[in-house]
Order: sequence, then C-alpha cells, then structure tokens
Amino acid sequence: MEAPVATFIFIITIITTLLAFSNENLYGKLMLHPYSVYRGTNVYTLITSGLIHKDWMHLIFNMLSYYFFAFQLEQTIGHWQFGLLYMASLVLSDLPSVVKHKDDFWYNSLGASGAISAVIFSYILYSPMSMMLIMPLPIPIPAIIFGVLYLVYCSYASRYSRDNINHDAHLFGALCGVFITIILNPKVVPIFVQQITMAIQSHLH
Repeated sequence: MEAPVATFIFIITIITTLLAFSNENLYGKLMLHPYSVYRGTNVYTLITSGLIHKDWMHLIFNMLSYYFFAFQLEQTIGHWQFGLLYMASLVLSDLPSVVKHKDDFWYNSLGASGAISAVIFSYILYSPMSMMLIMPLPIPIPAIIFGVLYLVYCSYASRYSRDNINHDAHLFGALCGVFITIILNPKVVPIFVQQITMAIQSHLH
C-alpha cells in the first residue's frame, strides 16, 4: 500500500463519523469543548473532534478534499511525516479556538477541517500548478487556485456560519501545514517558487 497512513485516517474518520451520526451520546463525548479543554479536562477531544462531522455534506466535502490531496502527499513526504503533519495540525489548529471560547460553556465544535487544510497547503507547496477538477467547476484549476478558493470559503463560513463546525481552524490548519512542511523539508520553498515562476513565464510567452 503506497499511502497506509492516509488510508487509515480516511477509513477511521468515516467510520467514527457514521457511528456518531447514530449515537448522540458518543457524538457529544467526541466533540471539542473548549471550556473543558482549557481547564484540563476532556483534552482528548482535540483529536476526537477531528474524527466526526456535522452532517453528510460536511463529511463529503472534507473527505473529497482529503482524497484529492492526502494520498499523493504521503507518497511525496513520507509515511511518518504525513502522520506527524496531520496529527500535529489537527491539535494545533484547534488551540486558538480553545483560547477564544474558553469561557463559552455552551460552545462545541467538530470536524477535520484544520488537519485537512494542512494537508492541502502542504500539497500545494510541492505542486502548486497541478490541475484539479473540483466539482461543480466545469474546468480543471491549478491546486494553488483551489487553495485560495478553499480559504475564501472558510473565511466566509467562519464569519457567517452558525453551526458547530470549527471554521476558524481552517486558517490555522493551513498555516500549520505550511510551517510544518517547511520544517520537515526546507527545500520545498525553492521548489514552490520555481514552479510558480515557470508557470508565470510560460503564460507571458
């Protein structure tokens, strides 16, 4: 298997989400509760909240985004590197929300969006000009354009959404993906710059 870590995360996320859909008690225990986490209890939800989703649309959107990028990324950066990137970003992307909502007892959040943002932006560093066919867009677009559109959506949802999805985690997850990838492989920066430069030059000529 070329991407065992990405495959395991993909499967366990779908299974856990489906189990939570049919078990409200489990659903509640797995959600991130910043009020509790800030006070040192239910810290495990920094991880488990990334294994469940709000509804079918949330699950499908996140898993499609994951599918497009994660398996190729693991083959590029390595197995343990991918696991480290995903798990670290899952936790780190939630910490700003824990601080922001530390006094909001009724606030909960869920979703793998922070870690998936990290995966997307790590992939974009390596291959910014790879073409992606993202529905419902009728034509393929460069990965870097997808990344920009993804953040625009996240920013909009963070401001106007009134659900339990932790949209704030998208931005912090993206930043985690960039910084962790550069720490793991500093050479990715000139690779990124070179590909962007070559793409611009080819369009100018």
